[in-house]
Amino acid sequence: MPNVHTCIWFDNQAEEAALFYTALVPDSQIGSILRNPGGAPGSEVGDVIQADFTLAGQRYVALNGGPMFPLTEAVSIVLTCETQAEADRYWEALTADGGAESMCGWCKDRFGLSWQIVPQACIDLVSDPDPEVSRRAVESMMTMQRLDSEVMARAARP
Repeated sequence: MPNVHTCIWFDNQAEEAALFYTALVPDSQIGSILRNPGGAPGSEVGDVIQADFTLAGQRYVALNGGPMFPLTEAVSIVLTCETQAEADRYWEALTADGGAESMCGWCKDRFGLSWQIVPQACIDLVSDPDPEVSRRAVESMMTMQRLDSEVMARAARP
């Protein structure tokens, strides 16, 4: 059976990012840290080349590849949260210390990685079988940066 996981290219913050992410998300841990034994271009002996980690059971590799390929919004990690309070906690942590808010539940962390922070209640509203409820929920969502399920519910079901 093949092993599939995601590799995230960083300039030189792979270990710092992996430590931050695993401290933030429950059921997460650092796996192995690969250091330059010598001969790897662009780094000194002992520098971190990559960090393996899991977030909520999903495996990732953070690679220190240099500045050639900066992170973009083309790839993001989606965090679906059971409660609004949980979503707010992630939002605050990810946008702190140089992170940035975007629209419709998207934000960037201080490393430049994009995240989508989505309370389950928001998913339920935009996928409501009543097309008027889902339309109003989407319209409300489109005006938000951080998603607020209570505001969306009031807009969707006036």
